[in-house]
Amino acid sequence: MLQDTNNNDPPSAYDHANVFSRITFHYIQSVISTGYRRAVTDTDTANMMPHSVRVASSYLRFEKLWRRHLEKTRAKAKRKGAGAGGGGGGGEEEEEEKEVSLLWVVVKMGGWMWIPIIFFMLMESTLEYAQPLLLDRLLKFIATYSASSGSGEQEAPEQVWVGVVLSLGLTVASIGASVGSAQFIQLATNLGISLQSALVSMVYQKSLRLSSGARHGSGSGSGSSGRASPEEAEVGPEAAVKSDKVAANTGTSVGEIQNLMSVDVVAIQYGIIYLPLMISTPFEIVLGLYLLYAQLGLSSLAGLGVVLLMTPVQGWLARMLSVAKGVKMEVMDERIRVLTEMLSSMQVIKLYHWGLFFYRKIEALRANEVKALKRVGAVMAWMSIMATSIPTLMGLLSFMVYALAGGEGHGRGYLSPQVVFVSLSLFGRLAVPIGRASRVISMVISLRVAAGRIQRFLLLEELDWAVVGSLPESGEDRDHEVGAIVIRDGVFSWTPAGTNFIAATTGNDAPEPVDNKKDLISTLQDVNLTIPKGSLTAVVGRVGQGKSSLLSALIGEMYKRQGSVHVVGSVAFVSQQAWIQNGTIMDNILFGLPLDQERYAFVIQASCLQQDLEMLAAGDQTEIGERGINLSGGQKQRVALARAAYQDADIYLLDDPLSAVDAHVDQYLWQNLIGPSGLLKDKTRLLVTHGVHHLGRVDQIVIIKEGRIFATGTYEQLLSAGSLTSQELSLSIETEGVAESGDDVAVVAAGTELAVDADKKSDDVVDGAESKDGQDAEGRLIQKEEYTHGGAGWKEFLTYAKAASYFLSFSSIGLFILSQAMQLGISIWLQRWTERKFDNQLANLGLFLGVYAAMVVAYASSDVLVHYIVYVTSGLRAATLLHNNLLTRIIRLPMHFFDSTPVGRIVNRFSTDQDTVDVLLPQALSDFYYYTFTVLGTLVIISFTLPIFIATLPFLFGFYVLIQVYYVRTSRAMTHVYAIARSPLFQHFNETLAGVSTIRAMRQETRFVQENARRTDRAANAYFVTTVASRWLHFRLECLGATVVLATSLLVVLETVRSKGAVSGAALDGKAGLALNYALTATYGITFLVTSVTDLQNRLVSVERVREYCEIPTEAPLKIEGVDKDLEDREWPREGGVEFRNYSTRYRQGMDLVLKKVSFEVLPGEKVGIVGRTGAGKSSLTLALFRIVEAANSQWARASYNTSATNMDNDTSQSVIGSQLLTVDVEEDGGSIWIDGMDISTMGLEHLRQHLAIIPQDPTLFEGTLRENLDPFSRSTDTELWTALERAHLKTHISSLSGGLSYEVNSSGTNFSIGQRSLICLARALLQKSKILVLDEATAAVDVETDELIQRTIREEFKDRTILTIAHRIKTVMDSDKILVLEKGRVEEYGSPSELLKRKEGSLFYQLAKQAGEAK
Repeated sequence: MLQDTNNNDPPSAYDHANVFSRITFHYIQSVISTGYRRAVTDTDTANMMPHSVRVASSYLRFEKLWRRHLEKTRAKAKRKGAGAGGGGGGGEEEEEEKEVSLLWVVVKMGGWMWIPIIFFMLMESTLEYAQPLLLDRLLKFIATYSASSGSGEQEAPEQVWVGVVLSLGLTVASIGASVGSAQFIQLATNLGISLQSALVSMVYQKSLRLSSGARHGSGSGSGSSGRASPEEAEVGPEAAVKSDKVAANTGTSVGEIQNLMSVDVVAIQYGIIYLPLMISTPFEIVLGLYLLYAQLGLSSLAGLGVVLLMTPVQGWLARMLSVAKGVKMEVMDERIRVLTEMLSSMQVIKLYHWGLFFYRKIEALRANEVKALKRVGAVMAWMSIMATSIPTLMGLLSFMVYALAGGEGHGRGYLSPQVVFVSLSLFGRLAVPIGRASRVISMVISLRVAAGRIQRFLLLEELDWAVVGSLPESGEDRDHEVGAIVIRDGVFSWTPAGTNFIAATTGNDAPEPVDNKKDLISTLQDVNLTIPKGSLTAVVGRVGQGKSSLLSALIGEMYKRQGSVHVVGSVAFVSQQAWIQNGTIMDNILFGLPLDQERYAFVIQASCLQQDLEMLAAGDQTEIGERGINLSGGQKQRVALARAAYQDADIYLLDDPLSAVDAHVDQYLWQNLIGPSGLLKDKTRLLVTHGVHHLGRVDQIVIIKEGRIFATGTYEQLLSAGSLTSQELSLSIETEGVAESGDDVAVVAAGTELAVDADKKSDDVVDGAESKDGQDAEGRLIQKEEYTHGGAGWKEFLTYAKAASYFLSFSSIGLFILSQAMQLGISIWLQRWTERKFDNQLANLGLFLGVYAAMVVAYASSDVLVHYIVYVTSGLRAATLLHNNLLTRIIRLPMHFFDSTPVGRIVNRFSTDQDTVDVLLPQALSDFYYYTFTVLGTLVIISFTLPIFIATLPFLFGFYVLIQVYYVRTSRAMTHVYAIARSPLFQHFNETLAGVSTIRAMRQETRFVQENARRTDRAANAYFVTTVASRWLHFRLECLGATVVLATSLLVVLETVRSKGAVSGAALDGKAGLALNYALTATYGITFLVTSVTDLQNRLVSVERVREYCEIPTEAPLKIEGVDKDLEDREWPREGGVEFRNYSTRYRQGMDLVLKKVSFEVLPGEKVGIVGRTGAGKSSLTLALFRIVEAANSQWARASYNTSATNMDNDTSQSVIGSQLLTVDVEEDGGSIWIDGMDISTMGLEHLRQHLAIIPQDPTLFEGTLRENLDPFSRSTDTELWTALERAHLKTHISSLSGGLSYEVNSSGTNFSIGQRSLICLARALLQKSKILVLDEATAAVDVETDELIQRTIREEFKDRTILTIAHRIKTVMDSDKILVLEKGRVEEYGSPSELLKRKEGSLFYQLAKQAGEAK
């Protein structure tokens, strides 16, 4: 799907840079300079990374390697299977899974790049160990001066130039090691980015090819496609069980696949940098031990013993860390899945007041995640000994053995300055690979685990594109009688063959009972169907009979068990739940095609969108929010229809698109778009519909019953054959004739307006003024994510410290100071000891070793303790508090926040940012403390031994501050740019999975893959610039560190020459050795101090991003003390009377009103139907009643838009509680809503929403058991649940499912049809026993017969309750006590149906009823 187009692009900054620029990273200088002057944007950093790491190049290389690897492993598995006697396909699959290794392909991806990577890595290692050798030689040079001062018989002092050359050699070795390190890390980073780009594209493309079984845990775990025939797919129950286990271990939900992209791919990206260190780490340890042997002889074996003893401990700790991280990732996957599901359905959750249920569910998952994090932190705390304390322990044991038996003839050894400080330098060098070893092992294990998770996903079953065949449009090979769509003897299922359990279907149809005669489950059976070219065919049937599955079978989404499917020409598909992209209206309609202005205008007009666009300031450039949040259900469906119509396809598969629109819009679309005289009249149209009034005008009717085609024919044929027996079907011709009068349909367009900034479930539109004010002049709704140019600083640090507790935060600082004091004390103690004569050392050896050992123990103990506090005690306390605050605030935010904020942006806070707070921030904080006190200690020691060095401190400090300020501004900005660049990537991915059926049906995969590549490249480029900027800093800081080495060594040489004979030799040697030893660590310390400061600030950005959301004002309080208690005591509401008093509201502050001066009263027990044209304000009444929106200019409306942090639940200064609320004056333009004599704005939201019941416009189910979906708080018994299901006409079907009430519902309820979901929502309402029930287009997605069953249930079960019914079908509300007619947000009419119908032409209700065929 991707082609390498990099050759056509201008060379990047990296590709254009010369050798010197690459070594010094000067090619990034322009970005650094820009960042110092102003905030860097992604435009400033465009086209920086090499073309070779972009998605197009990287994916093609990786995919080629992966494909070859699969071919080889499959061939090998077949050979083994043949050698074993052909034991069956199952054995080959198992053998193939064992042989496949994505990790091997990842390593092989490096190719020739590994040569320079390993070269520079070993160059760094070698030059690092050259420095102690040069130090040894320099101390020998100093010894010649100290020896000559004490005895004239010793050899003459060496020439001064020797000391100068050795000083320069130390500096050159330091700089050379820096060059090697920088180039190694940069090249490895480039390889990591290349792998990240390739794997993101691999995962994305795989998600576009997943079969239905793979998406829902019943597909094959290996192989790319297993659906060509039943013989190939049906491998027995064992394979079914095995595939279930694979699916269970492999993420296929949106949240889980997102984790593959955001966590596992990143683990591989970082892990590949550590992979070469598997070579350098043992190399450095062996080299260091060899050099130690040269200094200490056999005494160095004591240090080696420490290493050998700690090696299995490191392995054990690494395994523990791997297990803990694996558990943490599994729980995090589930937490993100639940969170994503909650955020995607936030309005429904608020209507049901299920926020607490999801909070508890996510909090429980988070608690398990924290348990795993505690284990991770504890292991990392112990691992800290490997990095810091083990080298110190090695020194203690080595010096102890040397002092006791390191002399001649294994006698007492003399600890000279040369022996001690060269050894200490080597111990310091050894600290790096030894400390790194555990981290390298951990990262490589993480790399392996991540590769395994991605591998299992890539091996999941794919769609078999051969399921749907093609027939020639003309020619000798084609029978002229064959239609545009032909199905012969078709048997289709949502699960693969061999799945011996109840099917978990997708699409919109329920699973069928197991057929005991077969080891398979078929949703559709014995399908024989021919759709003539250019015909209009209607597919009808009751809820859950297989109508939507038929369309899914035609686009290849189902498993074909037998038979054949052929289509002729291109296909356009409109799903039952309209899929809308986050983009402009024009982008959604064009869907990747070039603009044909004439055709575009025809489509807009035929889709009934012309008048809507005219009302918008930006017209068709108005941005539609994520999931179409600012469109009503009907408007989303019309945009989806327009998109399909513009494709100019040969075949149109329309899955009940008219159920979401009002009756008059239904007729307009039928006449102008779908019907016999519409824009698509010459196309082949297969229309699933419950709108039986159209059946008299279609060419063919297909009736589906229990997964089989029950009857096929024209309306007259079926009627005469008795196949159509219901009264509604028999009246369809009459209805059609009434509804399609030209005058009635002609006025429809004038009454349809686009609901800008309305809620995603709203069916409301307001007048033109509101449309223009709802978005900015360019039509944007989703605003670009911004960041604070000042970056994260003390405010974020104090926020984190407060969350961790100030006591623990300052205790950790104190312990770091103590730890560093012990480290300095050890060095000073050794320096003092080396100044002693040999006899003096022998006399006080016990004192020396005792004090030395005590300091080492104190140092190790404080080190482990402080890391445990930082990682576990304070770190997890802060992480838990910040997460819970964020989750609590998000659940309590008003709906307008979710309307304008993509889900991916919010999820990023809970995934990437929270993971940073959990793991990376404590590490950054620990590094900051450690290197701060290390550098301070280094400067103190050097200044103490060489007072003249103090003169260089202002220069060093000034240069440090300059680089810090100069770099950090850019670093902070780039961290923000990178974080912001990742959000669109995830948002596009979520959007793709939501519309994958539409994308595949319309063959748009290539365009979406290219868009994914573009967004991936943008994020990767931002990351590349961030890493290169870090290398730019490291190189310059290491040069600064080399300057410290040069200055110290030259000062030592000059001081040695100057003080010849004036200072005792041992004292001079000891001070020189101490100063030089610390100077050699200065490069490392200073570099990582600045890096740790920058890293800490960058990590604190995540705290800032979390805090940003925690400061957004919330809704009104959930509970109001005094008021709610009084209402509970009074058992409010007892009667169910509802009154709107001059009520007005808007969706956002600053917008025009969507409801204007609405006043009407509903008496207790009355049934009121609410009707109006599309966008009249019907669903806004529902939102107002549940206080999803507040009265205009009320205190709650103003508070929710307050720019300061406002938590309505806690901040009493922002709310009036108790009896005071009863006296609040409601502003004139806001009005109020009263229920049973109480102004609902004076009570808590919890009490209000718990005592209202609703069946929402979009029936929503959540992943979990059916019991949880009916009664999440477990307030009802199983008997009550079954009774509710029986009254909702679902008991028989639910009883047939495996597990009954414990049956697992798929994400979004995809294993139930939309009609069945509506019935489950009815069962919810039956359980709630509220005095007030709201039906918001509750029966739009069900057939007429089911609609009648629901209405009968409502009449019987809710006869003593107040019912407000919003309906597209006028027939649904004809038996209501009263009808409320809305028009442009105002009450147009209110009265009984008979009263309003008597007004004839003067009544809007009469016009609507007449259009629907309910009035003459």
